[in-house]
Amino acid sequence: MSLHISAAVGEIAETVLISGDPLRIKHMADVFLEECVCFNEIRGMYGYTGLYKGTRVSMMGTGIGIPTTSLFLHELAVNYGIKNVIRVGTMGAMVSDLELGNLVLAKSASTDSNVNRIEFNGLDYAPTADFDLLSRAFAVAKSRKFNTTVAQVFSTDSFYSDQPNRWQKWIEHGIVGVEMETAALYTLAAKHNIKALAILSVSDNILSGSSSSAEERETAFQDMFKIALEIAE
Repeated sequence: MSLHISAAVGEIAETVLISGDPLRIKHMADVFLEECVCFNEIRGMYGYTGLYKGTRVSMMGTGIGIPTTSLFLHELAVNYGIKNVIRVGTMGAMVSDLELGNLVLAKSASTDSNVNRIEFNGLDYAPTADFDLLSRAFAVAKSRKFNTTVAQVFSTDSFYSDQPNRWQKWIEHGIVGVEMETAALYTLAAKHNIKALAILSVSDNILSGSSSSAEERETAFQDMFKIALEIAE
């Protein structure tokens, strides 16, 4: 047991799917996992371990943003010894050709957070995905004909901002979407020698103004879970 996770050692699988929305985790665990057991409810961050096609896998909510994601990933790595972590989350698209429900495999994550500069004494670190997970995820997506893009994303600390043209510089440098966790995920995974990948569903498009409902974000985006579970080791 750790400070924020009530599982005993051995109750969490080596591969963990994480999501900012614990209710998404609760729903998807019920949909996809057999012999499913809840290992955590502390602070409403549901965690489950079960079987997917005979492979033992866990799912857990982390809350929104870099601080809570970092907290739970640290405990999963240090206290439970996980080997693979796959973020199954949502993002806002910054390009017109990404529609609601499209998938993005994040090969890297830029950020406006200072968390990495604090860790690296003012220097910049480039957080990137594990190539093995990324390549296998893309192969699964292609075989299933999911509309999937491999691209750079931007992890922000601020959901709301009054800054005009906030996204333009990122768009000019090939960033296709914004979310709030992946930069920390990739950095901490590297620190703890864990394979990591973010598989993201487009829930909003900043340019068009289109947006999915809260219910759709919680229950409808199943393709990213199908990919993540297929590559679980």
